[in-house]
Amino acid sequence: MRILAIDTATENCSAALLLGERLLHRERLLERGAAEIILPMVAELLTEADVTLSMLSAIAFGRGPGAFTGVRLAASVTQGLAFGAGLKVVPVSDLQALAQRVLDDAPGIGRVLVCNDARMQELYWGCFERTAEGFARASGEEHVSRPSEVRLLAAWGSASCAVPGGLAGAGSGFTVYPRLREELGLEVVLGGLLPRAAEVALLAAKEVAAGRILPAEQALPVYLRDDVTRTPPGTS
Repeated sequence: MRILAIDTATENCSAALLLGERLLHRERLLERGAAEIILPMVAELLTEADVTLSMLSAIAFGRGPGAFTGVRLAASVTQGLAFGAGLKVVPVSDLQALAQRVLDDAPGIGRVLVCNDARMQELYWGCFERTAEGFARASGEEHVSRPSEVRLLAAWGSASCAVPGGLAGAGSGFTVYPRLREELGLEVVLGGLLPRAAEVALLAAKEVAAGRILPAEQALPVYLRDDVTRTPPGTS
């Protein structure tokens, strides 16, 4: 299985190439300019692996939620590459990709609350659990809301919770709103982590293996907000 993955939903511009058990990746923190960086990153990975786009199984991308311009960029680049090479695509949640990063880095963690800064005094957030195979699985819907509306799953606080392992918070939202940690009673918080293409590729591999791939025209961004250009709360 050969999967190219890209992610530009946050300031962490990244690309990855999964070749069976081998994973090549590049990432670079950028305030702007991802559009000029992402395609050279892809070309560098393909050259290093000595493969062409037409030799791939699929192209995966971080479909959001994230910055409007960045999410749209990842979707459009994926569409263009997939159309040109006759490939299918796999959209992967950026919240899920970040949860996967936490689970891979911390084997003792079984549940992750991901909170990423959505600007406009809001957060993108979702709850994820470790599956028996070690993948991050969404538990409930993804949300965009004010920090005061972020909630842990009620089942996670139950004595009968069936998900083994500890609980962690992760994402830029905890850096922007540090009080969240105390308000939610979280002992472990990884606020400096951002989603990246490496985990997008790993999650996409499961989808490709199951035949859950889409035609290129369905490489579409997910914003969560109905109006991504609306005025921040409390302003006119």
